[in-house]
Amino acid sequence: MAGALETLEEHRSHGGVQGVYAHASTRTGTQMTFSAFVPGHEAGAKLPVLWFLSGLTCTHANVTEKGEYRAACAEHGVIFVAPDTSPRGEDVPDDDAYDFGKGAGFYVDATREPWAEHFRMRTYIDQELPALLDAHFPADMGRQGITGHSMGGHGALTIALRNPDRFRSVSAFSPIVSPLNCPWGEKALGGYLGANRDAWREYDACALIEDGARLENLLVDQGTADDFLEDQLKTELLVEACEKAGIPADIRMQPGYDHSYCFISTFLAEHVGWHAERLTR
Repeated sequence: MAGALETLEEHRSHGGVQGVYAHASTRTGTQMTFSAFVPGHEAGAKLPVLWFLSGLTCTHANVTEKGEYRAACAEHGVIFVAPDTSPRGEDVPDDDAYDFGKGAGFYVDATREPWAEHFRMRTYIDQELPALLDAHFPADMGRQGITGHSMGGHGALTIALRNPDRFRSVSAFSPIVSPLNCPWGEKALGGYLGANRDAWREYDACALIEDGARLENLLVDQGTADDFLEDQLKTELLVEACEKAGIPADIRMQPGYDHSYCFISTFLAEHVGWHAERLTR
């Protein structure tokens, strides 16, 4: 059963409502915050949902404030949901580094201490938050799409590959495509899950594809001036995995764009429209 929802703020925007909400999570054992934009709609209507998973150091606020998605969501009638990237609170363990601990949940269910109690972002995104959305918003949970940026791109790809019946559309911006093969991923998955790399494969998009998981469609935008492209993101590995598996993927290298929200905001409205084509059929 979905729990109670606290409204932290709501604002009128593009004929709809942009809100920020909080709830007590049974999965993370903490207070969790997310944002949701609900377009204007007729009473009783149910709208498709697009999830946006954010990257390292981010909260729900980054895309909410910088994403420039609301006009497109209002045009296409799509609810836009942005969860936090990790549990928060005084009792939640943390690390001094930006790429581990708070703000760096990597959308996994941790199995190592001291992380296992609270860092359960996989089941939070897979189960708890969708149930809350279904209970409190005019959401058609039979029409869901997912996208994300960097660590959130990794989350979008892996969550979609593990849940092929849940999502009609999948896209990503600058995703970490293979945590098994980059420093960010090795640090996070090793820290949260332990040294057994076989246990990491369900959190690696390329490994999931190699192991038989499939997507019906995929859109990826990656900037060629991204400082993390060569060492951390390794887009070419996803290109190779999709080609080998026969996955219809439009993986676009965008000349001159970096890893920032200046890049994301340039193409996010286009992604919303791309998802809407697949969610409103």
